[in-house]
Amino acid sequence: MKLGLQLGYWGAQPPANAGELVAAAEESGFDAVFTAEAWGSDAFTPLAWWGRETSRLRLGTSIVQMSGRSPTSIAMHALTLDHLSNGRVILGMGVSGPQVVEGWYGQPFAKPLARTREVVAIIRKVLAREAPVTNDGPHYPLPYAGEGSVGLGKPLKPIVHPLRADLPIWLGAEGPKNVAQTAEIADGWIPIFYTPKSAGMYQPWLDEGFARPGARRTRADFEIAATCHLEITADDGPAKQAVIDGLKPVIALYMGGMGAKDQNFHKQVFERMGYADLAHQVQELYLAGEKDRATALIPDELVDDMHIVGSVGAVKERVAQWADTGVTTLLLSFRSADELRRVAEILA
Repeated sequence: MKLGLQLGYWGAQPPANAGELVAAAEESGFDAVFTAEAWGSDAFTPLAWWGRETSRLRLGTSIVQMSGRSPTSIAMHALTLDHLSNGRVILGMGVSGPQVVEGWYGQPFAKPLARTREVVAIIRKVLAREAPVTNDGPHYPLPYAGEGSVGLGKPLKPIVHPLRADLPIWLGAEGPKNVAQTAEIADGWIPIFYTPKSAGMYQPWLDEGFARPGARRTRADFEIAATCHLEITADDGPAKQAVIDGLKPVIALYMGGMGAKDQNFHKQVFERMGYADLAHQVQELYLAGEKDRATALIPDELVDDMHIVGSVGAVKERVAQWADTGVTTLLLSFRSADELRRVAEILA
């Protein structure tokens, strides 16, 4: 199992030490660095900026929001950065949610699976550069000939010859149908709440995708990049508990406060994991402004399952458990370069 540095997306200001973290990851044998986007910083620019100081790390997005750019625009970003990095790009994409897609990007959210399939197909056509790119699908028609068209659209091939036609495309997916489609059409999967206890829930969905006619990968060469918080503590008692307690507000936010009340995809994952009643209570409290009460409901065992926290021996054991479930890359975030180096040394 490889290690990846997860830089995520920016808060109110750019992070102060991201460059140091990337340099430490390069030196410490990490496989990749990943960036994300929400409705502030974008995912590609930080990879180009900090990635220029690297020569070995793969440069991944986890994730690019597909509604923020046309499929051909996403392909242009990816092929450009792939040339600049000598073939180190991983294009991670996802559908986001209706509040962001329709509220921020001004695009329709309906039929996200069909949209995903079209986006991936168009990007692969661009990267293959075998013929002018066309698409007959209803969501991203190329050339466009709909309302407002002047009728002069022309199928085009990219001017730049892509470095890799098989540039890896990974997808963020949460529900059964989306995960199955990911296993069918993508090179890898970026789950948001993958845990050792929930891993079994995903296996039939993945198997369904791998078994479909024309599936791109098999389980043997399909990558799973799971995100968790890893922290080494002085003991597996009070020190670990303090970290567990500190992680609960984030879980409460995703369970109860992310997305619309009736369409919170993160909450649905927790429901499938067996926490339906808890998720309902947390959402009711969170949306009512009772964030502290919502956070207090998050059980220790859920946090412990979602993250890797404890003494050196306990962390090593837990990392092995994650690897045994099929995770190929563990995406980790760090507060300092020294913390990253220590984790890399311990897990080496």
